[in-house]
Amino acid sequence: MPEIPLVPAHWRFPAHPTSVRRARHVVAESLPYGLHPRLGDDLGLLTSELVTNAIRHGACREDEDFIELVLWPADGHYWLAVSDPGTGKPELVRPETDSESGRGLILVDSLATAWTVRPRPTRGTSVIAGLPFRQFG
Repeated sequence: MPEIPLVPAHWRFPAHPTSVRRARHVVAESLPYGLHPRLGDDLGLLTSELVTNAIRHGACREDEDFIELVLWPADGHYWLAVSDPGTGKPELVRPETDSESGRGLILVDSLATAWTVRPRPTRGTSVIAGLPFRQFG
């Protein structure tokens, strides 16, 4: 008989900068007690970067749009999907050295074991990133 997977955690937040902190908090609170603190720190950083990017680049109307987060464990990783209503495809680029922004996906790329961008079936885009958790046990 196959092992029944856990139900993913799911949240929706307004596409507003104040949602970044709230998203980081709920992701950290959803982790099982006893996981190494580094996993929580890394997931918090991934959450901050991906939610910030979704708000800045994927939301059209701050007062109407939502950012969605899904967090689930699978295959020795915690996977985080951050979705927005935008149609753009985030790309990893190297900003100029004196640029004050544009390093979020570089950070995601260095932290995550794997990450990708996928269109949503109805509307929008999801960025999915995974962090291993077995090494923290």
